[in-house]
Amino acid sequence: MMKRKLLALGLAMTTALSLCGSVAFAEEETEAGSEAGTESAELVITDDIQEIIDRGVLRVGVKNAVVGFGYEDTLTGEYSGMEIDIANLIAEKLGVETEFTTVTAATRTELLDSGDIDCVIATFTITDERKESWDFSTPYYTDYVTVLVEDSSEITSLEDLVDKTVGVSSGSTSARSLVEAMIEAELISGDDYDSETFDPALWTDGVSFQQYDDYPTISTALSAGEVDAFCVDKSILAIYKTDGRSYIDAEFAPQEYGVATTKDSGFSAYVDTLINEWLEDGTIDGFIEEYALG
Repeated sequence: MMKRKLLALGLAMTTALSLCGSVAFAEEETEAGSEAGTESAELVITDDIQEIIDRGVLRVGVKNAVVGFGYEDTLTGEYSGMEIDIANLIAEKLGVETEFTTVTAATRTELLDSGDIDCVIATFTITDERKESWDFSTPYYTDYVTVLVEDSSEITSLEDLVDKTVGVSSGSTSARSLVEAMIEAELISGDDYDSETFDPALWTDGVSFQQYDDYPTISTALSAGEVDAFCVDKSILAIYKTDGRSYIDAEFAPQEYGVATTKDSGFSAYVDTLINEWLEDGTIDGFIEEYALG
């Protein structure tokens, strides 16, 4: 009788663990080409996390045209890249599927605020201003801002951008970063510059900006001569650096990418724990190497 009770208890515990999936202290290998740590973070199931588990799907905002980070194959519809792998690992830890939604700099926070997505993993730069509205994980990658130009323009430096028009993405920090770099290089005065009130649409001191909804449109505008240059994180520009185009001789404004989640949510704390684990155990470094991002 005692043996039967012990057997029943063992079966019950096994069933419970199966239902929990990989959300608490599990050792497992991922299917992303590297091990996701030797020990999983302990998950405190807050209401927002339970909602994801019950739904069975983690909804993630990602980029679809940034090779190495978030890229969608137009033929297969499959996503690939470091940020896609991170999203899949988080979903795996929760025991759910992953649903990707393509976002831009202009739409990513709107979709997060509306609850249409659970997090943003989309080359989203961490800033003090943004942290007032959303939570960010520990940075998983650091990039730099630079400028892409047509070789025929003969623009090769920050100095050559004086009095030029630069294409940037709506809602990004690229224009601000460029202005600060030009001020620091003493190419423009910056007397009227205020980082808190800076608006690319209104700035005309030494350089002006044209804002677009997405990167392919900026690239097209550069080819058409609507703008003289294309400014954004170098990792994003890489896909648009085709024959006849070059980066200027300047990199500035380190951009730390983090996973963005709803402010003060339980999910935020769990995601941050996972990112820190994967930074420590080499999983993130493995992705950087796999996608040649280093």
